[in-house]
Amino acid sequence: MKKIRVMCTSTGCLEYAPERYKKLGIDIIRIRLVFEGKEYLEGLDLDPVDMYAKLANVIDVKGNLPTTAVPTYEEVSRHFQKAIDDGIEEVFIIAIDSYLGGTYNFINLVAKEFEEKLKITVIDSKICSLPEGFLAAKAVEFFEKGYKTEDVVKEINWMIRHQEFIGVVQKLDYLIYNGRLKGGKAYLGKLMGICPVLHFNRAGEIVALENKMGIRNALKRTMEIMREIVGDRKPEDYVLAHVYTTTTPLDRLEEMEKKAGFAPNHEAVIMSPVSGCHVGPWLAGYTYTPIRRPDEDIDA
Repeated sequence: MKKIRVMCTSTGCLEYAPERYKKLGIDIIRIRLVFEGKEYLEGLDLDPVDMYAKLANVIDVKGNLPTTAVPTYEEVSRHFQKAIDDGIEEVFIIAIDSYLGGTYNFINLVAKEFEEKLKITVIDSKICSLPEGFLAAKAVEFFEKGYKTEDVVKEINWMIRHQEFIGVVQKLDYLIYNGRLKGGKAYLGKLMGICPVLHFNRAGEIVALENKMGIRNALKRTMEIMREIVGDRKPEDYVLAHVYTTTTPLDRLEEMEKKAGFAPNHEAVIMSPVSGCHVGPWLAGYTYTPIRRPDEDIDA
């Protein structure tokens, strides 16, 4: 059997996810974050709880936006060279949404220099946070079952087409000022009580689904939308988890779920700081990844 190594960018939250993910042997390509003049390498010297606490205390957000940077050429090359040195014949990579930065394209660029020594497949996850990492975990599972690469690509792309990331950000300043929210400038000068329900569209863009007055109404609507998406699908056929950058709105969402009789089937996972620094420290919502059933068309 061909020796294959699965890799994932650090925004996939595998290092913040439950311990079982860390045992899969997935290689992490780390993305950098710069804040207040200091550079951090995600997963090594960047604690998400501490980072979000710092972001919450920034007074002038527009003048103190954190920035992120793609991995260096040396870093990506080192991952590929190590795979070759370890006798790996093929690398399969799940990368952060290409709309959110240049990491996906940069990895592809570096990969071309290794194409004679290593077969490399890079997938644009069209998302970030746990769903990105879960796609990598499923790729490991598919390869262990003996799937061919082209079949793994089909399965992963089916999941990408049907995945969801829906949430509420109590304050939109980080999203608006860094330009990650499509049409975000329209919220400048609006009443402070307006709270949009946000999600990743199929192009990987962060857009507003609906606008609600107040965080409570927005959280309630977020839960209702996700409940509609899950529908009557069996728990073994999807992964639904809370995603958050702070526990305050998450606590409120969990209270609503108890009353409504609705709950995720996966542990909550804090959002990667590299992704979360653009959203801000007031996010709570859901990530949803369906697992294709045999009766579902893989091309749908």
